[in-house]
Amino acid sequence: MTQNTDLSDGHRSEIIQMALSDHVSFADIEAEYGLQEKQVKELMRNSLKPGSYRTWRKRVRDFGTRRAHYK
Repeated sequence: MTQNTDLSDGHRSEIIQMALSDHVSFADIEAEYGLQEKQVKELMRNSLKPGSYRTWRKRVRDFGTRRAHYK
């Protein structure tokens, strides 16, 4: 499953939940679904409202600077 268009609604929803979680890294998502970080960000950008996407990216960036292996 490497294309966002190949994903079922259920998988898409699960990936979004994983990406929103502070406990799941992009590497974990890639291992389970084969989506690279760039593809996950694209999926999130297309699925979330613009403000929600910006808030998520800011949280990921801020949290990522405090942990060595994060999103």
